[in-house]
Amino acid sequence: MSEMTDVLEELRLHKQEQLLVHFDDLDAKEKQNLLNDIKNVDFGHLEDIRKRSNELSKSRQSGRLDKFMEPIPSEQFGSIARGSAQDKLKWEKAGLECIAEGKVAVLVLAGGQGTRLGVPYPKGMYDVGLPSGKSLYQIKAERIKRLQDLAFERTGKHGIITWYIMTSEATMGQTRDYFKDNNYFGLSENNVKFFEQFTLPCIDFDGKILLANKHKIACAPDGNGGLYKALTRRKVLDDMERRGIECTHVHCVDNILTKTADPVFIGFCRLMKADCGAKVVEKTEPNEAVGVICKVDGVCQAVEYSEISSATASKKDNSGTRLMFNAGNICNHFFSTDFLKNVCSAHKELPHHVAKKKIPHVNRKGEVVRPTTPNGMKMEKFVFDVFQYAKHFVVFEVPREDEFSPLKNAEGATSCGPLQSRWSLASLHHRRIVSAGGSIVDSDGNEIPPLIGVESHEGEYPVVCEISPLLSYDGEGLAKYCHNVKFQSPVILDKDLVNRNGNA
Repeated sequence: MSEMTDVLEELRLHKQEQLLVHFDDLDAKEKQNLLNDIKNVDFGHLEDIRKRSNELSKSRQSGRLDKFMEPIPSEQFGSIARGSAQDKLKWEKAGLECIAEGKVAVLVLAGGQGTRLGVPYPKGMYDVGLPSGKSLYQIKAERIKRLQDLAFERTGKHGIITWYIMTSEATMGQTRDYFKDNNYFGLSENNVKFFEQFTLPCIDFDGKILLANKHKIACAPDGNGGLYKALTRRKVLDDMERRGIECTHVHCVDNILTKTADPVFIGFCRLMKADCGAKVVEKTEPNEAVGVICKVDGVCQAVEYSEISSATASKKDNSGTRLMFNAGNICNHFFSTDFLKNVCSAHKELPHHVAKKKIPHVNRKGEVVRPTTPNGMKMEKFVFDVFQYAKHFVVFEVPREDEFSPLKNAEGATSCGPLQSRWSLASLHHRRIVSAGGSIVDSDGNEIPPLIGVESHEGEYPVVCEISPLLSYDGEGLAKYCHNVKFQSPVILDKDLVNRNGNA
């Protein structure tokens, strides 16, 4: 049988003949590209995924999990706010020792394009408008560099933090080129590793696969939970084992406040002998659109906010002051290498979740359609669906104002936009200066107090304030430059202690 005959038979069997509707319009190269695309689709598996994803969505409709939910037990729960200063020092020391021994990796989930930001490049390359002009990637790179130096200062051992970046097919080329063009922001090229997640075809609500153009199937990344397949197929786990890496800090690229390879979090997890851990922020509003980490029928997992009824979301704990289910999931995780090896094994198949999306495509008339309402589905895995396999799972609560400000939307958005990212970072750095004994004053010498909570304020942060990660990872060492110093905006502190206002 010819190649074309095989393809036609496969398409008819699975009722996907629409993929060849423009075949006669294509040149020889385009025809072969489309045939290759079609041959790479496991139609039976795709249909099975679609059915199971729809069944999962129905089974997890709002309120269906309520009666099985219970909070994470206190013995599995740590907190910056409720822990002592001694606890934090103990956790940090353990984490820095682990870093100094080269046992820590960072893995950034960076498959997203800058579509919602309105830019034609990956999110990590985005400049939110800081005085320094640094992108999200540069900020993370400098935090890693400073943390390696800090571990050396505290332990006398110079360990390397290997940085793994999971891209998508759409973001791989630009991301690689960006790092190369910027000399890896001072890190060694050998210690920055890129790997690509896999994709799945996009389908309409009738299960028909969409065409991106006349000669290419529309595909989308398989979600951040596609990490585990990619770790194995792209040989990332093998690289971790060769390097002696024992634990990995996994987080999304878009949070400007992420403490990359946070030694306090890592130390807490290590001392708790955890194989899997999750950072959370306190959820204070029942209807906040963030999932919660809890136990469901005795198993630790993340439950999406849409899966919880308003009555359960509003329940208070025994104190009567905090929500019972308050551990807000921010996609910031600790995994031991042994745990990753376990969940990446063949028998650990994670569910796919249905995401209704506006999917650009070519219709039967050959017209490019850019829908304004959802017209199809992408089927995604979630990175946190592996919690169920943990033998020693822990949760670590951190202050929202210090560690969570995700970038999702374009300039002008009322939430999760560049303004909110700038605001959050300026607030954090202002507070660090005050903690170090300094202050920021107006032209009359009156102190300007730090503000917290971008949601309660409009416009830009009242002062321009930025501290380079190369100077201080988490406020350490600032006292010798800030104590009893009165700064005026703009306050720009970098490694060479250049302050644009001349006051440092």
